[in-house]
Amino acid sequence: MAGRQPRRTRIGDAVVVLGVAGGLALGGVSGCGRSGAATGGGGGTAPATGEVAVAVREAADALVDAGSSKARTSMEMATGGTRVTIRGEGVYDYRKRIGRLKVLLPQDPSGESVRRPITELLAPGALFMKNRGAGVPADKWVRVDTGTLSDGNLVTGGVTDPFTAAELLRGARTATYVGRTELAGAEVRHYRGTADLHEAARAASEANKGPLGAAAAGFATAEVPFDVYLDDQGRIRKVRHRFSFVNEEHSTPVAVASTTLLYDFGAPADVRLPEAGDIYAGRIAEERAGGVGRGTGRE
Repeated sequence: MAGRQPRRTRIGDAVVVLGVAGGLALGGVSGCGRSGAATGGGGGTAPATGEVAVAVREAADALVDAGSSKARTSMEMATGGTRVTIRGEGVYDYRKRIGRLKVLLPQDPSGESVRRPITELLAPGALFMKNRGAGVPADKWVRVDTGTLSDGNLVTGGVTDPFTAAELLRGARTATYVGRTELAGAEVRHYRGTADLHEAARAASEANKGPLGAAAAGFATAEVPFDVYLDDQGRIRKVRHRFSFVNEEHSTPVAVASTTLLYDFGAPADVRLPEAGDIYAGRIAEERAGGVGRGTGRE
C-alpha cells in the first residue's frame, strides 16, 4: 500500500491504524464502503421530543460550559470470533476542541504483550500519534488529516473524539428516558435512542460539521444507536455508540462499540500540538498481526 490511498479505504485504516492485534491489522477492515451503524441491542423508538430531546441534543453544550474534563475511552471490536479492546485515558478541552489520550493496545494473540502506550492528540482537522511504531522514530509524531476519513473521526486510531461523540447526539432522532441510576458516584439520567448523522452534521459546531457530514456520507446508514448518561448539570458522564462495518476482503461483519467516560470536570487540559519539525514525513511500514501480511504506506 504505497502512496496515497483511495478515500474509501481510509475508514479501515482508522480502525486499525494502531496495528490492532487479533487479525484486525492494517487492511483487515479496509474498503468499508458498506459500513453502517449496528442494528439490534435496542435503541428507543419514541421520537426525540420535549425534555428528552433537549437534554440529549444539548449535552455537548453542557460540556462546553464545563470547559474541560478527564476522559476514559474504550473501543471494542469483534470479527471472526475474535474480540479486541483498545483503551484510552487523558484530558479534553471542550472550548478549544483539543485533547490528549494515552492509548493501550490489546494483547497479541501469541501472548506477547503489545501494550506499548501510544500518545494521541486530538484537534480540529487532525489526529497526531506518538510511539506509532512501524518504523516511525520514537521522538516523532504521525499526523493524520481527519478530513480524509470517511468515518468522520469517530473510530480513528481506536478512540472517539469526546466532543465529536457528544455532537453526534445533536442528531438524536429517537430517544427514550430509561431511568435514574448511579455512575461513578454521580446521580445520572439514562437515555437510549438513535442519532442521525445528517441531522448531527447540520446542528454541529463548525469544526464538526465536516467530520460528521463525512461520516453520514461514508456509512451505509446514517443511524447510530446510542446510550447516554447525563448528570444533573446535563453533562455527559458516559456515552456509548454502536457501529458495524463490512469487511470486503472476507465479507465478515466487524462490530464496533465505542464508549466514552467523562469525569473530573474542570481539570487542567494543557495540550500542546507538535511543531512542524516534530512530525514524521517518511514512509511507514504497516505490519499485520497474526502473520496476515505486511505492507507499506504513507500517512
